[in-house]
Amino acid sequence: MKNYTITVNGTVYDVTVEEGANAGAASAPAAAPKAAPKAAPKAAASVGAGAVKVNAPMPGKILSVKAGAGQSVKKGDVLLILEAMKMENEVVAPQDGTIASIDVAAGDSVEAGAVLATMN
Repeated sequence: MKNYTITVNGTVYDVTVEEGANAGAASAPAAAPKAAPKAAPKAAASVGAGAVKVNAPMPGKILSVKAGAGQSVKKGDVLLILEAMKMENEVVAPQDGTIASIDVAAGDSVEAGAVLATMN
């Protein structure tokens, strides 16, 4: 399930969207308006995973993951392929090191600045 805050004509709605095969089977009642939007909590999947974060340079979709956790990489090695505006963009290692975590999978959509991987 994903939570979204949507503003329509100045009215703020808190909406929950269920994903998966049974998403259409049971629908929730209409969202009630609320006074102020709340900040969405970030997932802490890689807490303390690595000192160096590799962020998405632009919004897009992950086409493939070329590196795995524990793998040694050199500066400039390709870690991921990110598709944006029908172009394949290589996301490379910013420095020599070891991959601590890969925080995305092929097929994931990411926003600009999202943490894709961490390194030590």
